Amino acid sequence: MITRTFMTNSLLFFAALALAQVGAEVVAIGPAPAPSARAGETRTAALLTSSVDFLKALGVWDRLAGDAAPLKAIRIIDGSRSLLRAPEIEFKSSELGLAAFGYNIANTALTDALYARAHERLPAVIPASVSNIVLGGGNAVLSVGDGAPLASRLVVGADGRRSICRTSAGIGVSEQRYEQGAIATSFAHSLPHADVSTELHKEAGSVTTVPLLDPHASSLIWVGPSAEIAELMQLDAECFGDALSERLGGLLGAIKSVGARTEFPVAGLSADRLAAKRIVLVGEAAHILPPIGAQGLNLGFRDAAALADCVAEALARRGDPGGDDVLEAYTRARRLDIMTRTLGVDLMSRALLTSLPPLQAARGIVLHGLKSLPPLRRAVMRVGLSPPTELPSLMRPASG
Repeated sequence: MITRTFMTNSLLFFAALALAQVGAEVVAIGPAPAPSARAGETRTAALLTSSVDFLKALGVWDRLAGDAAPLKAIRIIDGSRSLLRAPEIEFKSSELGLAAFGYNIANTALTDALYARAHERLPAVIPASVSNIVLGGGNAVLSVGDGAPLASRLVVGADGRRSICRTSAGIGVSEQRYEQGAIATSFAHSLPHADVSTELHKEAGSVTTVPLLDPHASSLIWVGPSAEIAELMQLDAECFGDALSERLGGLLGAIKSVGARTEFPVAGLSADRLAAKRIVLVGEAAHILPPIGAQGLNLGFRDAAALADCVAEALARRGDPGGDDVLEAYTRARRLDIMTRTLGVDLMSRALLTSLPPLQAARGIVLHGLKSLPPLRRAVMRVGLSPPTELPSLMRPASG
């Protein structure tokens, strides 16, 4: 049995290619990468090892390997003025026998590679938007741009925070507000980053530097109160560089230059359900996490890979790929991973913002334990890299 599956927007190429890999007939629907938007794109994607294995399985990694900067260590620094400051700690991939925890890649390079592979692998990539979805019977009917309606047995909603797929399925959301904003940019610096990503936490916010290919350049996420972020966005490049230099305190030497900046809100979102009425949600349509520990995007990749497993099983038994049993299987496969990552990142965000001495002390005790107990530190690293359940098939390392 052949199924036709439609997807929209951010994670569409991952999900589309994953489903095509297991034998589904897939049509990807979503606007093509726009040069005007790409010119101001400053974000990068920190991909964990399982996500890299996913890209390899989809035949995409060879296009990206030359643009990927390895993340060999993660350093966490408590730069607050608290009397109960936590110790500096560094997690090294070598402790787990890994060459790197993952790789940092420019969003534009990742999108280009996926878009090119989608055109090679899929029967159709439609550069349009879905305006309406009618659900009923054995199909979902999508209105796409100015074209004729398209019928599908399964719709994969990868269409972000304002998901029309989620709305069409009648799925509600819970949202978390942190009254924070973030700035994404890149900058050049005089000291080499040595393939180390640094998280510097201060009162009410943090700065995270992530290595780029150039040993003297890093990408940056600066999180802080919304008012502070708005003020920083008003600064010219030189003044912003001065503010960044002050915040980093010489960690990477002198700031040489700063690239274009993008501002975005820090918030959390959880869909009440992951699937209903022939629609499944992946990525930000299902969950949005604060930018901590590279969890959000990698969580979305696991959504796509897990869905591929569920659809593959349905195709193998000639079942309905959009049937209730498939939707329930997908929900079971993803529930624990999403719940633990969502709760963990939320708790970490609130712990970093707290000014209460007992919570500051607890945070310090935990980090002291991680610093002084290598087995505990390795266990925490493994949890950060892998979900609490078995990895989906397409994310497992290739044998040999």
